[in-house]
Amino acid sequence: MPGLKAGDSFPEGVTFTYVAPTGQADLTACGLPIKYDASKEFKTKKAIVVAVPGAFTPTCQEQHITSYLANLDKLKAKGVDQVIFIASNDHWVMAAWGKANGVVDDSILFMSDAGLEFSKSIGWTKGDRTLRYAIIVDHGKVVYADIDDVPKSIAKSGAEVVLSKL
Repeated sequence: MPGLKAGDSFPEGVTFTYVAPTGQADLTACGLPIKYDASKEFKTKKAIVVAVPGAFTPTCQEQHITSYLANLDKLKAKGVDQVIFIASNDHWVMAAWGKANGVVDDSILFMSDAGLEFSKSIGWTKGDRTLRYAIIVDHGKVVYADIDDVPKSIAKSGAEVVLSKL
């Protein structure tokens, strides 16, 4: 499947793995991985999937996650049920990235696109990493999907543009 676009149904069989938030920012506390059936969950929610090349990488840390943290209340006010960050990192690294940014609840979930399975299925990878992209899914339908094609840019996947598409 080459990419996703507005009007598409979110694909079937998409799963990610994550470690559920514990309410603590202790980076040394690790939980067990949980499978998240995105295809099933997104049928009953308005969700945003944000893909980043890697947790803790400069643009992802300094611009991308901070744009979502700063706009989380505005996203919720527009009816967003879940914001999910994905990367090729494993679920423990993703959980640590959330904790390092002060996220200790399920306001933003940090998940692994293990083996880039989902990102490869839509053709949005570069080497062994995801491209930087955002997808808005409203009850199973893609409302917005785009890739940042300029290095170090979040012009098409940052929270501000996502807000304008809700």
